[in-house]
Amino acid sequence: MVEDMMSFYTGNQPGGTPGLLPKPYYCALETPDSTSGERGILTLVGGSGWEAGALMGSLVDYWYYTGDTRWNAVAEEGLLFQVGPNNDYMPPNQTMTEGNDDQGFWGMAVMSAAEHNSPDPPQDKPQWLALAQAVFNTQAARWEKQGCGGGLRWQIFTWNNGFNYKNSISQACFFNIAARLARYTGNQSYADWAERTWDWMVDSQLLDRERYYIYDGIHIENCSSITPYQWTYNAGAFLQGAAAMYNYSTAPAQAELWRERVDGLLNGSRIFFTGESRDIMTEVACEPVNLCDLDQQSFKAYLSRWMAATTRWAPWTYPRVKPLLESSAVAAVSTCTGGGNGRMCGLKWNKQKWDGSTGVGQQMAAMEVVLANTIQDARPAVTDGNGGTSAGNPGAGGADVGRTTPSFAPISTADQAGAYILTIIAIAGLVIGSVFVLMDENDHSRPSERLAQLRSVALVAGSWSLGLLKLQSQDSSHLKEKEVERPNGYLLQHDVAEKGTGMKVHSCIRTTQVIHPPVLHPRASRSWRSTQSEPLKKGTSRRSGIAEADRDRRNRSCPQLDGGSSASRTTAPRRVRGRHEGRVHRMETSWEEE
Repeated sequence: MVEDMMSFYTGNQPGGTPGLLPKPYYCALETPDSTSGERGILTLVGGSGWEAGALMGSLVDYWYYTGDTRWNAVAEEGLLFQVGPNNDYMPPNQTMTEGNDDQGFWGMAVMSAAEHNSPDPPQDKPQWLALAQAVFNTQAARWEKQGCGGGLRWQIFTWNNGFNYKNSISQACFFNIAARLARYTGNQSYADWAERTWDWMVDSQLLDRERYYIYDGIHIENCSSITPYQWTYNAGAFLQGAAAMYNYSTAPAQAELWRERVDGLLNGSRIFFTGESRDIMTEVACEPVNLCDLDQQSFKAYLSRWMAATTRWAPWTYPRVKPLLESSAVAAVSTCTGGGNGRMCGLKWNKQKWDGSTGVGQQMAAMEVVLANTIQDARPAVTDGNGGTSAGNPGAGGADVGRTTPSFAPISTADQAGAYILTIIAIAGLVIGSVFVLMDENDHSRPSERLAQLRSVALVAGSWSLGLLKLQSQDSSHLKEKEVERPNGYLLQHDVAEKGTGMKVHSCIRTTQVIHPPVLHPRASRSWRSTQSEPLKKGTSRRSGIAEADRDRRNRSCPQLDGGSSASRTTAPRRVRGRHEGRVHRMETSWEEE
């Protein structure tokens, strides 16, 4: 399973980027503003930065459960290559599109490395615990009371689509890291942040106080309008975090409170188990309607991972969790009969046969649920007072703490000098060329006389260029600052995301039909609704209703999500990890390798 999972990873191959998955599925999507309906920001959907962090976490788990070290070097390389200049998982190649949940998945991966006592990096490299603390510090500084009374926004930077959305997975990652840091370090300040996050989730009604369902998110323009989707990874991240808080608590009343919350989350998570005995893990918001996108195909990996971890810190849960993990593992393995090698795993475990889909998410989920069944044979998770060796840094995060604009390398004196020289040459050449072209061809002056005229023109052009550059340099720092802060993120995002993908966009029209989702908030409509969307112009989308299903497609096929031949494959509009926002994505795009 691990070999087949890693067959999708190219970061350890020539030309690959360590710590990133390749990007085979991209569409240009322009999403309208959630309130005005006006055209919004052009984004590229189908990114792989966060899922690569989750993949590195799976390799850490693989070593922890099996003792097999052959993937340790790949995991270490990937986890360290993506740390960024401030060692907090905000690398320049991701910051233009990075959300709090993206960064959070990297933070949880290195938190696992610290808890599992993974081999420490070289002394001149950042250490696992310090990296997790850096992620926590940068995110704690982004907590804001404006907009629904607290919480983290989904996106970090203002120009990114979703900056006005506060989604549960961003809170879940932050809560999870805070609770586990409290347990590992014994520092109460981390526990206080975990409590604050839990309280805000309840107050915002994203966490149902009675049923312990966790809904997708809210827009800050209307905090009472909840996006009703439920996803396995939201439940799993909060479940493990609550178990860590129980394990950390020393006061009986506090421990009992967190025990009650762990039990409540376990009860709520039963909604994700289907089949005759309701014991097979299912992504209920998308699997039954064939709409799981690349992100969602991996979500069951994280619920499996975190349910198993919960049994370590809340041991009374094991008799309830183990049968669910065991039945799910058997069902998952029964789907691993596909692909060219006859052993690739599918998405729909309750079908108990290969469903025609393959991908890193399917492989990761199947591997994690199988490994989770061996949790009782694994070593206990350590702390810094009980065998942990990873070095921490409570002040980690550096310049990224509180930063809301991307950082760029400073312009050096050599850069400025080179720019001046090139500008002078360009302007002078333009002026001389223009004069030469406009000179009277009937002028019978001797060549030496013409050269003298051009020499005088060149002197004038040079003087003019120097004058312009002098005016420009009088306020260069102000201009540079404005250039950095200029909110053209969507253009930069498009350019950055396309570099090195080997893809080019073509036309592909899909129509969509709105259907009822299987899991709804109590306030959501229970009626079935159906609309047929109009073909849109290239690069735009229309979103409406509560859920979506692909129907016909014209022009060119879109990339494969659910397997099958290229003549029959379609792509569900991408709901970006736990942030679907309850609308249909209508896209007109496809791509092919150059």
